[in-house]
Parts: sequence; C-alpha cells; structure tokens
Amino acid sequence: MAITPRDNEAFYREVDEEVRREQLKGYWQRYGKATIAGVVLLLAALGGFFWWQNQKLVEAGKEGLELSSAFEDIAAHDKAKATAKLDKLAKSDRPGYRAAALLTKADLAVEGGDLAGAAAAFRAVAADQAFGRPYRDLATVRLTALEFDRLAPQAVIDRLKPFAVAGNPWFGSTGEMVAISYHKLNRPQDAARIFAALAKDRKVPESIRSRAVQMAGSLGVDAIPEPAAVTGETKQ
Repeated sequence: MAITPRDNEAFYREVDEEVRREQLKGYWQRYGKATIAGVVLLLAALGGFFWWQNQKLVEAGKEGLELSSAFEDIAAHDKAKATAKLDKLAKSDRPGYRAAALLTKADLAVEGGDLAGAAAAFRAVAADQAFGRPYRDLATVRLTALEFDRLAPQAVIDRLKPFAVAGNPWFGSTGEMVAISYHKLNRPQDAARIFAALAKDRKVPESIRSRAVQMAGSLGVDAIPEPAAVTGETKQ
C-alpha cells in the first residue's frame, strides 16, 4: 500500500517528537545533576542574602538602642557609662552610628576640657569620606570654632568660606567667624558685608543677628533689619 503525504507528515512528526524526547533525555542525563546543584546553590545564596540583610537590620536596631542609651546616660550625668557605649559604637561598620558616636565623644571632651581630644575627633569625622556630608560639615564647623582663637584669620576664611553664604544652614556661626576674620585682616568692607547679611537673615539665631547689627554699625553700615511686613487689613 502506498503511503500518502498525510501519513508521511504524521510519521515525520512522530520521528521528530521522538528525537526531541531523546535529546531531552540526553540533556537531562548529561546536565540534570548540574542543573539541580545550580538551583540548590542559587536558593542557598538567596537564603544567605536575605539572612544577611535581616542580620544587618537586627544589628542596626541594636546599635540604635545603644546610641539612645548612651544619650540617656549623658542626660543622667553618667559620662563613664556613656563613653563606654560610644567607644563601642565608634567602631561600628555603619557610618551613621560611627559618626554620631565620634561627634558625641568630641562634645563630651569639650565639656571635660580635653580640647585636643575633641579636635582630634572632629578632625577624624571631617576627613572621613565614608560619612555623609552633613556629618562632615558639622565636624568642620565645630573644629573651626574650637580652634578659632589659634587659627590664622585667612585659614578660617579658607575653611569656612563655602558655608558663609546666606541660605547655608551653617551661615549663622560660620558667617560670624569669617566676618571677624576679615576684620582682623583689616578688610572692613568684606566684614561689613557679611555682618549686614547676618543681621537681615531671619533664619540666623537672634543672638548672632544682634551682634551682627552692632558690628556692622561699628563699620559704618546700617544693618538694622526692617520690621516684618504686616499682612491683612487693620482692624478698626
């Protein structure tokens, strides 16, 4: 009996499917164990990663509680106990907690009269690129304030000039130090310009603004801020 084209097509399809089954069988025999091992390793790696992430969160939580506890010890005037906790946090792998611990230790050193130790701590934070910019900026400002009387006026200006501009969060303290440094260098116009800007900036603490008005006035600049505008209709 002759084989019709349709029978041929069915035959070829069966052969093709058989070949595929044999190929899959061969692939499985050759690579099946390796595939299973790969999947197991992948699952193990994922499990290890999630465990590691969870451990990081757990450790971060512990360090946060430790820092809060150190602050409570400081408030209770138990500096020895607080220092022990801060020393531990100062070695943390987490930059935020490490920076907070170093800055707090520096403040305690200032309070205890250890200005050299405080300067070293502020300098360490200011120079460490692992810390966020706010930590480094704070350390730079605090270090300069601590060393202000011993630094050359130009050194103060060079270090703080980027901060001593209106709108900068540190404008109050840094602007005052830079203006005084300009005054020491016999540059009254530069000093008066900054004092006047300080006097008019309502975001600057009142104590600094008051001193700025007086200093600007002594340099021949009227820096008395104008009264705030009254809004709304005046009640009769």
